[in-house]
Parts: sequence; structure tokens; C-alpha cells
Amino acid sequence: MFRAAEGAEDNAEAGREDMKKLSLSGKDIVVGIAASGRTPYVLGAMAYAHEIGAKTVALTCNKASEMNAAADISIGVDTGPEVITGSTRMKCGTAEKMVLNMLSTGAMIRLGKVYGNLMVDVMPTNEKLVRRAVSIVSTAASVSEDTARQALEKCDFSVKTAIVMLVLNLNPDKAEERLNRNGGVIAKALEED
Repeated sequence: MFRAAEGAEDNAEAGREDMKKLSLSGKDIVVGIAASGRTPYVLGAMAYAHEIGAKTVALTCNKASEMNAAADISIGVDTGPEVITGSTRMKCGTAEKMVLNMLSTGAMIRLGKVYGNLMVDVMPTNEKLVRRAVSIVSTAASVSEDTARQALEKCDFSVKTAIVMLVLNLNPDKAEERLNRNGGVIAKALEED
């Protein structure tokens, strides 16, 4: 961690081998990230992903790169020249982090971890997160914070269960069953006939 593994990024076979260790399948998506779009390690990882049928995304700051050409989905962020030549940690790194934030947010929405604009897979492991969970349930179910806290206490502080329980006036077990039938997605659970 405190010493650079110089040359590691130049080894395409290492990228391939590291992917093999992850037990990837054709259901996975691999996002390759490199400012230049030509890093051998990333290209090796992406090549392995293609071999097993996984989809690939290239995230670069060079639209015309080898990575972008090889990927199923190509994201080439045009950041222009760096303020300090050779320092891709500035504009390129920042731009790529913003794209990764968008990708992870989209994934969380698709996985049902969001209801409306509320993050509902909160794990209330400390008082700050308990307050956040209470606020989320209160907002989503249009109830007071006291009612939200009581509902959370009844369902072991499962935010999703508390919301379904309050909105549909169910007991915790019925709310949990309904969520499970709908893949944990609140919107689907609330729409179920």
C-alpha cells in the first residue's frame, strides 16, 4: 500500500489473472478505467471479461483509444489538456470519478436501493444513521418522525420494511414478505395487486 508496484499497469496478463480470481461470469459488467485508454493491465482485464461473456465498459479521457474501441460501452470524457502536463490525477481523474459516481448511482437505483430520491438501504449502525433512517421513513411514508421510529423498531430497523408497512398498513412480517416477492424493490411492493 505504501510502495508503488511500478510496471504493474504494463502487464496485460496480470489484468487477466486478477479478473480470473474474482470468479466473474457472463452476468457481470467490467468497467475498465484509464485516462489514456491504452493501459495494458486494463486491456488484459477487459479481454478476459469478453472471453467469458461479461459486458465491458471503457472509461477514458481519450475517445479514440484502444480501450474504447474494444468495449461494449464506451465513455470517453473530453477534459482537454491538463493544467500540469503529465498529471492525469487532475482533470482526468476528477472527471472519471464523477462518471463513476453516476454509474454507481444508476446501479443503486436499478437494484432497488433507492425509492424516489431516498437511499433506502440504510444500515442504521450508529445514532447518525438511525436519525437518517427515521427521516427517510418519515418522508417516504408521510408520517411523523415518532411514527417512523416506532415502525423501524417493530421491523428491526429495516427502512424498506418500515416504509411498506406504513404505506400499506401491514404488519412487519407481511411487509417483509411483500418486499421479498418483489426483489426488495419498494415501488414494486407498493404496486403489487
